[in-house]
This record gives sequence, structure tokens and C-alpha cells, in this order.
Amino acid sequence: MTSNCTWKFGPLAICGMLACGLAQAQSPAQALLDDSFVASLGTFIVNSSLKANFNGSVATNPEVNFDDTFGKSRDATRWRFDGLWRITPAHHLRLMYFDNANSRTKTLANDLEWGDYTFNKGTSATLDFRQQTTALSYEYAFMRTPTYEVAASLGVHYSKTKLGLSGQATVTHPDGSTTNDSGAVSSNSVAAPLPLIGLRGGWVVAPQWYVDAGASVFKMKYDNYDGQWTDWRAAATWMYNRNFGVGLGVNGFTANVKITKDNFDGRLKSGYSGLQVFATGAF
Repeated sequence: MTSNCTWKFGPLAICGMLACGLAQAQSPAQALLDDSFVASLGTFIVNSSLKANFNGSVATNPEVNFDDTFGKSRDATRWRFDGLWRITPAHHLRLMYFDNANSRTKTLANDLEWGDYTFNKGTSATLDFRQQTTALSYEYAFMRTPTYEVAASLGVHYSKTKLGLSGQATVTHPDGSTTNDSGAVSSNSVAAPLPLIGLRGGWVVAPQWYVDAGASVFKMKYDNYDGQWTDWRAAATWMYNRNFGVGLGVNGFTANVKITKDNFDGRLKSGYSGLQVFATGAF
């Protein structure tokens, strides 16, 4: 009797397991865990911070809190791209690109010292800021099941920051003399390459829902650079069909770098945190 029951119900059980596995493999969210190429593009609703000091040829200047000086930016353009190539289920390449740009104009409540320029109290000044960040890394999924994976990454991070000020200023020359310049413009570009290490996890929690979270840290002290970066992100994606979905997440980024070079001698502290709305594709 036992043998007969096994013969009758064994094939049914096997068919049931196969059907369950096939349904899981065909679920829209499963594509984000299994497909070779996954990409997302999103924009931000964020709180940001920007502080820096730039030393002149004859003076060491105090730190400027640009958010206090110019107020929060209302016309910022911020977007982020994330791409993943699964070479094999365990071995991946990841690419991240972030662009943060804004411009602010305000009448200064106090003198603003920046390099050899002193932008005068009571006059109008304009801040132009742009930060572009690119990170490329190799990722190894050291834990992987049909519904989740956990991966560690190692790569390189490159950030380029442009910060410009324009307005009425007093210019201090190397001999100590000063002149007034009603159209003064001071612009600096800071580029910093850094190694990075990271950890990320993704989980198919329902046929159409995928959640993931990850963090990366980058730090280096070498020659003219002394800096550190942190980047963290957590998100939920709703795959409305096999290849496309939309999602909502939270993302935070901080950068603190001290650079001693001809075009920038000082420290830059910048960061953002807030909501990210994005679209995702998997193929």
C-alpha cells in the first residue's frame, strides 16, 4: 500500500514543485534577481548640505556654510543612475552615476571670504555648484538563493565638484594690496578618485515586489588628498511587468575631503539625504 501511494502521489508532488519553481522564475520581481542586465534611473526630493573653505595666497579662510549663507536650493537638478551586469549569477559589475547641480543668488548678510576674494556684505552674490560622482565596482554574491542574494563589492569611486562664486568682491593680491571688482568670479574644480568597498542585499518578497539595501564607504589619504565618502541606499521596487517597474527609496551621500593643490587649498564637505523616485528595467 505504501509503495502504491508513493507511485501515485510522487509524480504529483514533483509536478507541484516544478510548477511552483516555474511560477517563481516567471514572477516579474524575480527578474531583478536573475536577469543579466538591471538598470534604474531616478530623481530626488532631498535635504542637502554644503560647507567649504578655500584658502587664498595670503590668508587661511574660515569655513563657509553655503546653506546658511545662500539658503536651500529650490531649482536643484539631482538624478542618479544605477546599472548591474550579472556576468554569472555570482559575479557582477556595477556602475553608479550621480549628478547634483544648483544655482543660488542672495544678498549677503556678512562678508564671505573665498580664496583671495572677499564678497562684500550687503551685495548680491551667486553660488553655482555641481557635483558629479561615478563609481565602478566588481561585486561577488557570496550568499544566493532563489529569492535573495547578499553581495560584497570592491571598486573605484571618482567625484568631481565645481563650485563658483560671483558678485561684488574685494580682491587681495600676493603683495597684500587690495582692489575692488564689481564683476568678480571665483571658480574651483575638485576631482578626487578613491577606492571603495560595499555590501548589498536584494530580496524578492512577493511576485511583483523586490526590496534591496546597500552601503559603500571610500577613504584615502595620499599625497594632496585626504578624504572619505559614504553612500547608502534602501529601496522597494514594484515590477508591473516582466521587464519594467517603478520604485521608491531613501538615499544618503556624504563627502568630506581636504585637498592641497594650486586650484583648491581647503576642505569641502557636502552631502544629501532624502527620497528617490525611480524607474527600473531588467533584461
